[in-house]
Amino acid sequence: MALSRIWSAFIIIALLTAGIKLFTSSDNHSILSTMVSGKSGDTIKIKTIVTAQMDSLKIQQLQTDIQGQHNQKVISLGNNELLVYTIQSSDGIIETCQTAVTMCLKLIGFLALFMGFLAIAERAGGIRFLSRIIGPFFSKIFPDVPKGHPAMGHMMMNFSANLLGLDNAATPFGLKAMESLQEINPNKAVASNAQIMFLCLHASGLTLIPVSIIALRSAAKAANPMDIFIPCMIATFVATIAAMLIVSIKQKIAIFQPVIIAWVLGISALIASLVVYIKSLNAESVQFFSSSLSSGLILLIFLSIIIGGLYKKVDVFDSFVEGAKGGFDTAIRIIPYLVGMLVAISLLRTSGSFDVLINGMKSFFAMLGTDTRFVDSLPTALIKPFSGGGARGMMVDTMKTFGADSFAGRLSCILQGSSDTTFYVIAVYFGSISVKNTRYAVWAMLLADLVGIITSVILAYLFFA
Repeated sequence: MALSRIWSAFIIIALLTAGIKLFTSSDNHSILSTMVSGKSGDTIKIKTIVTAQMDSLKIQQLQTDIQGQHNQKVISLGNNELLVYTIQSSDGIIETCQTAVTMCLKLIGFLALFMGFLAIAERAGGIRFLSRIIGPFFSKIFPDVPKGHPAMGHMMMNFSANLLGLDNAATPFGLKAMESLQEINPNKAVASNAQIMFLCLHASGLTLIPVSIIALRSAAKAANPMDIFIPCMIATFVATIAAMLIVSIKQKIAIFQPVIIAWVLGISALIASLVVYIKSLNAESVQFFSSSLSSGLILLIFLSIIIGGLYKKVDVFDSFVEGAKGGFDTAIRIIPYLVGMLVAISLLRTSGSFDVLINGMKSFFAMLGTDTRFVDSLPTALIKPFSGGGARGMMVDTMKTFGADSFAGRLSCILQGSSDTTFYVIAVYFGSISVKNTRYAVWAMLLADLVGIITSVILAYLFFA
């Protein structure tokens, strides 16, 4: 029900915002067609400014101010008029529906590949072996999952892929984990405690090396593309711990147990060691190390699964084909959920609801007399729960507008690395197992996102103010 209410609220807010704009401004006549059939990159006229009473200096300053705003440009007509345009940053609902289906079709290959290998690993006993290794820790934060259950191995594979920034690998592992957890879920239409804990930890987006962010900063000609590495790692780690604490409190799990504390301290030590090592490398070496580590680990997993399957006398190819069929079924099953969520998000963005929120926040903090530099980076944080690609585009746009080495540019990069696409995760993962009632999963994940955002802002001021 919670997800249903949020989805309905998104659509209602978007349509109300569009309606207000339509009836209060004569220059917004195209907003409805933009929301329905517009495409990302389209140029849309939003207003006309009469400059007859302005001197040349004031006109020049006005043009500079408009050009500095997100996705806006101004053209002088030379007859005391300025035309202000905006570049549409997201698709309308028609294009969004096509995008959702295309995303699912592209996902089929990855799902088929990784679920095929997972099927081999399961028949060879590899998943249960992994479950026994992680069992002492997972049995404490997933008390409803039986000891040695395959779901623990699937969750471990998902978390490992996320740590290394392997999004394409993390999704199949995560979907398989949800299927395994669904097998022991007494009410198939309602999210179980274990499923909520897993998704909250997954959506917190714990990543050791933000490779793509470093690469984009390098492309934006940042003086030191790696300077956001430590803040990113700390922010995402804090968000993950926050997610675990939030769900543990809700589920009445005793979090301060020796086993849990030992694992958390162990991961903290691993992160600290990696920080020390990464700091000794230059930007090019970091990208080589991270890509080699990530790719090498995936290939090592494939090799281990094949060798283990042959050792256990498993028909590896037959197992792979059977598992791969499940990947195709899963990709098709999530299409309706993804279409519904992405359309609601598209309406919010094309209606200008996000812009209203950002401008309101900037005015609010300015009224309080606080520093408002961080507000210029908030679009990245606000869009991230809805769209990873949209947030990445917003991050690039922030660096382009304010500079890669500006406070706003660096903070947007930290925000990009501090959380995952919450609503996408909810739609895809719960949709794959047809869970209708997500209980408190949405607000728990958003609360963890908020902790990550606040932590990112604090770190940005500590490191770069």
